[in-house]
Amino acid sequence: MGSIEIELFVSLDLVGQSPGGPEEDPAGGFAYGGWQAPLLDDVAGAQVAAAYEGTDALLLGRRTYDIFAAYWPHQDDEFGRLFDRVPKYVATRGEPDLPWAGSSRLDTDLVAEVHALRGRHEHVKVVGSLDLVQTLLREKLFDRLDLWVHPIVLGAGKKLFDGSEVPTNLELLEPPAPSPRGTVLLRYGRLDGVPATGDMTA
Repeated sequence: MGSIEIELFVSLDLVGQSPGGPEEDPAGGFAYGGWQAPLLDDVAGAQVAAAYEGTDALLLGRRTYDIFAAYWPHQDDEFGRLFDRVPKYVATRGEPDLPWAGSSRLDTDLVAEVHALRGRHEHVKVVGSLDLVQTLLREKLFDRLDLWVHPIVLGAGKKLFDGSEVPTNLELLEPPAPSPRGTVLLRYGRLDGVPATGDMTA
């Protein structure tokens, strides 16, 4: 059975909107597009590269797919070649044109589709795609959550958690890994069940 692995860049207040550039997702008048660029360093870059080892499929929301399809097919580097080679699955309510080779639209039953992806692939990466990520969290349709938490507070923008998530147990899979500019990689695995409670005064 394969693994659904979410990869996200977030601020300390868990904003994940538009880390890559000003035009990536300006929805709501978001003023901080490209907030990640000043915080990049070689250590975080190596962490990201290592996280994608073994990737054999991408699961993307429509906006992220459009951004990727306009950029990555034209990049002759490690990520460009990887993303071009693997199948791309797009979660969308519409019926868009998907011109990037290897792209296909998921049917409307996302739960069934994600379970089917687990049966076909070993390491399915979910990149960006906050609306899709929130659905996967709510339906517990993920196995691993990688968060690169950056040392800034944005105070505005779309957040990882939007209030629709459900109680979920997670385990830290490895020690937090900081980079020189203060970004910390937190890697969690999803566990069964719901959070337990206790009495600290007992």
